[in-house]
Amino acid sequence: MLCDLHTHSNFSDGTATPAEIVAEAVQAGLAAVALTDHNTARGLPDFISAAEKNNIIPVPGVEFSVDYEGTELHLLGLFIKPEHFPAVEELMQEGARRKEESNLALIEALSDAGIKLDYAEIKGKTPGGQVNRAHIATAMMEAGYVGSVKEAFRSYLSKTGGFYKEPQRISVWQMLEFINSIGAVSVLAHPFLNLTDEELEILLPKAKEAGLVGMECYYSLYDEVTTADSLALAEKFGLLPSGGSDYHGERKPGINVGVGFGNLSIPYKWCEELKRSASNM
Repeated sequence: MLCDLHTHSNFSDGTATPAEIVAEAVQAGLAAVALTDHNTARGLPDFISAAEKNNIIPVPGVEFSVDYEGTELHLLGLFIKPEHFPAVEELMQEGARRKEESNLALIEALSDAGIKLDYAEIKGKTPGGQVNRAHIATAMMEAGYVGSVKEAFRSYLSKTGGFYKEPQRISVWQMLEFINSIGAVSVLAHPFLNLTDEELEILLPKAKEAGLVGMECYYSLYDEVTTADSLALAEKFGLLPSGGSDYHGERKPGINVGVGFGNLSIPYKWCEELKRSASNM
């Protein structure tokens, strides 16, 4: 029995609907699948409904963007109960306002460089109007300014490219406190994309003490060495292992629900262990 505890729908920067993600999970033969859109719970009611109709276990979640000493990290909040969806949206309102300011500044900077994009049009293509750099990268590709989303991120949209200014984010400690307060399970997503081994050795014991429950150890972009390092660190600091494809549909070609690039096989027992930790809080 297998699962996937990290996917994105068109309610954030994925291209598939929540129902389509459920269909992909069923096709892959998964016992459970999580929807973890960026900083929003808006797609979760549709997701839960689709999962119940298809006899697959839904794991309602959100991927929160947080700050750790000036570095952006991502925390998954898993097993969020429907009664807490409004609290998630309320917490994210101020972050959404800051993100909108960052988006508009980016669009203006790109325009000054000769890259003319219609922000209203970009926003109109996303449910709820939540826009991030992936949407802007897609618009740049469709307009012919770049050949791919990856090219846009490597050049104009990189954090060092001079066009994009990061919005101020909630701290990792505040977010851990919030996730714990609603009885959800906190998992550090793809830590080796953001931090080094040495930096994780400093962060993880502090985060564990602050309520961090798990760490993503199986991930589409990890090689065997990184996976082994992740499992070792999780065990060292008493964190439960988790895993996910980080499926985004057409925005991350080749990554499929449940299997990533074909390199993933995430045990369903990990899902059970994480859920059990929530009931013990």
